[in-house]
Amino acid sequence: MGRLPCKSPSDPRAHGVRQLVWELMKRTSIEGRMESRSADPASPDLFQTPFSLWSCEGEVASLSDAQLKNLRRFLSLGGFLFIDDSSATPGGPFDRSVRAALSALFPERKLVTVPRDHVIYKTFFLVDPPAGRVLVRSLEGIAIGERLAVVYSSNDLLGALSKDLYGNWELACEPGGEMQREAACRMGINIVFYAMCQDYKNDRVHLPFILRRRKL
Repeated sequence: MGRLPCKSPSDPRAHGVRQLVWELMKRTSIEGRMESRSADPASPDLFQTPFSLWSCEGEVASLSDAQLKNLRRFLSLGGFLFIDDSSATPGGPFDRSVRAALSALFPERKLVTVPRDHVIYKTFFLVDPPAGRVLVRSLEGIAIGERLAVVYSSNDLLGALSKDLYGNWELACEPGGEMQREAACRMGINIVFYAMCQDYKNDRVHLPFILRRRKL
């Protein structure tokens, strides 16, 4: 998982990333590295992993034209960017800066709310939005064609998964407690699964199983 740069060096949810990867490997067949690594958006190394993360304590770093061009190419060729606001503050420094960066990255595309019936909510688990440490708003995204290339959580999803090295949860989930934490974990797994498998769950063959799970 490549971590895009922040204005001030920070990795506010490193423990959340580690726990998400651990849960992913425990519950699914996907293998992953427990630690994220810094990624220069202008470097060819960006293409070493299909999944990139942007989460900062404060503002994101301003990207140069070369960084924007390479990141745009990465996303256009099938890469995926997950953005998580650890402050969970709409209109805050992170939110404002990342929206400005996305406008520069894709001037012709806008962040829009991901519909509740989108496949990302059923790629592995059936999850009802929103999900995270707090419940600010549903996921937003930028699509390239029919594929979500960017997904933005304003709910500090990784904060819900942050565990210290003694195995203790670091932050409370409000207002739903541990059930909300589990929903955030499932949503995180769904997001990674979507980045890897896209919309295969939309195939008609899956419909009877999904309806059975929904008890319709």
